[in-house]
Amino acid sequence: MPERPHRPIRRADLASIVDAVHSQASPDRAEIAQATAVAVVSAGREVRGGEDAGRFVGLADEVGLDTLAELWQDSEAGSLPWALWAVYLLRSWCRDQAAEVSRLWRVGRGYAPADEVVAGVGEDGGPQEVAELADAVLAGAYRGDFAVALERAAAFFRVIAEGRRESFAEASDAGAQLALADRNARVADLLVVAAGRCRRGELY
Repeated sequence: MPERPHRPIRRADLASIVDAVHSQASPDRAEIAQATAVAVVSAGREVRGGEDAGRFVGLADEVGLDTLAELWQDSEAGSLPWALWAVYLLRSWCRDQAAEVSRLWRVGRGYAPADEVVAGVGEDGGPQEVAELADAVLAGAYRGDFAVALERAAAFFRVIAEGRRESFAEASDAGAQLALADRNARVADLLVVAAGRCRRGELY
């Protein structure tokens, strides 16, 4: 694993970070993924509010979700790049399919009340609230406690998993939907693993 920089990258150009690390000749994709993730998190923690902080929340908008997928999607489950990929994918999902995510949230929250509280979605749980939750999780990853941000994301995924199970138990495509519910629950478990590693100082 590459050494963590001693000082965060100041006011980094996000696209340049991704391009620079991605263009390395090293065949070790795991090393590239880890180095990119560390660089982005370090740079994000260096800024304080304002437009620059928003750029880190909107990283996928700037460099493209496909770019992040190529860099991080296949990383070791529970690692830093994998966790970043999961929360950026969550944000994209909550923005692009806000109505469906909101529906699943509203169905599932009664079956996972503790997770509902941890996730911290607005009271109504409408499309706007779930989109705001995804932004808040990413903002917390850069400006607050990364472990807490991952735990919020995990709780959200658990509620969605319950929503799928309750919504589609009798549906014609129940098998596929229940498989998605199991996948959501698995992501939640792995985000908790990543949060634990973060608290122990092992995620970087």
